[in-house]
Amino acid sequence: MMRTLVVFLFFLICSEFYSQTTVDLDILIGKSQNNLVGDSIKLETSTHKAYKKMEAAAKRDGVFLKIVSAHRDYERQKLIWNKKYEKFTNEFSLEPKKAISEIIRFSTIPGTSRHHWGTDIDIIDANFPNEENVLVSEKFEKNGLFFKVKSWLDKNSEYFGFYLAYTNDKKRKGFEFEPWHYSYKPVSAKYYRALIKTDLKKIIKSLNINGSEYFDQSFIEAYIVENIMDINPDLK
Repeated sequence: MMRTLVVFLFFLICSEFYSQTTVDLDILIGKSQNNLVGDSIKLETSTHKAYKKMEAAAKRDGVFLKIVSAHRDYERQKLIWNKKYEKFTNEFSLEPKKAISEIIRFSTIPGTSRHHWGTDIDIIDANFPNEENVLVSEKFEKNGLFFKVKSWLDKNSEYFGFYLAYTNDKKRKGFEFEPWHYSYKPVSAKYYRALIKTDLKKIIKSLNINGSEYFDQSFIEAYIVENIMDINPDLK
């Protein structure tokens, strides 16, 4: 019996290690994804099932969740990045490095976004379908439009496997606090561990996006440590 238990535990450990080290690189960096479900809003299969359970539970409590952003592939993230770079450098006349610093307050460099995995979602209150500029922190605070949703998620999201990715911890560096951004830990933690084992420096250096010529060694190293790795510790 003891030998059987030891073999079983060894199998579980090996399976977990294998799953952490064999995630397809193209999936990690948003170049492909073969495990998505949904129409305009697409999620990784397990994430989708867990979200539907959370959505139903919230509805029973009179709270109506709405996903405004889920899976984004590399090309979509590249489009977002390039548009912001053009806006900051042309419309606001910022120097390139300053523009990049402004972009990475909230937006990731293509190939490094957690949204590539289909495990991360941006959530608001479905009761305000015509609200513009929804991803603003103040709208999730007390007296804000989305405070009811945020309060429910604070109490219940982790029961369904969803954790804030970028918390309101003053010691945390990198991306700004995002009270709307939740990540499905059972899958995203595996993807995260696989991503940081890749040659991220090489991946970022090889990018052909607006402003990438200003990605020097010190910038890339800081971005990896602060923006990619300095997340909610519960998601690691």
